[in-house]
Amino acid sequence: MRTLVVIDVQNDFLPGGSLQVAGSDVIVPVINRIMGRFDLVVAAQDWHPQNHGSFASNHSGRKPFDEIELNGVRQILWPDHCVQGSRGAGFSAALETRPIEAIFRKGTDPGIDSYSAFFDNGRRKSTGLADYLRGKRAHALYLCGLAGDICVHFSALDALHEGFNVHFIRDAATPLDPAVAPLRLEDLRRQGARVIDSDAIDRPPR
Repeated sequence: MRTLVVIDVQNDFLPGGSLQVAGSDVIVPVINRIMGRFDLVVAAQDWHPQNHGSFASNHSGRKPFDEIELNGVRQILWPDHCVQGSRGAGFSAALETRPIEAIFRKGTDPGIDSYSAFFDNGRRKSTGLADYLRGKRAHALYLCGLAGDICVHFSALDALHEGFNVHFIRDAATPLDPAVAPLRLEDLRRQGARVIDSDAIDRPPR
């Protein structure tokens, strides 16, 4: 069971969004092109309440990209983004969503952020993704989406921790900070993930 995990391809992370990742729109056609090469496609979706503790607007005197401690966990403060039910929280209109079998929402607890598609940042609560994938007998995971150096990266680390065979699709994951991206990729390689480009993904046998 070869599975594609599409992470946070949402309007607020795309050009023009409140937390835009520069050049991120180029990955959407890549993701659409490779979906048919997988037995299973699932997606993760940032889904924050308006009072989320990771929003700078909810901390007097603070601004985006300040750092605080939020309930015992180091937290970067972000602009308001992916608020539940907002346009910004929606998937890109250009993303082909029909092949997506299940969507796992994260960041719903106002007291802790959740970069990973598997757990919150304190690993206190699971999204249910790992159990779902095991129920499907999925083992080989291919991760893509936004931002490559944050949510895709931490999802890949958790997937490794959960015992999955992890592939990070480099040309289908745009980083928020391009200077950090090579360090993140090297970290994944050291911990056992494969870093590949989309052209290396063969079509499954029919």
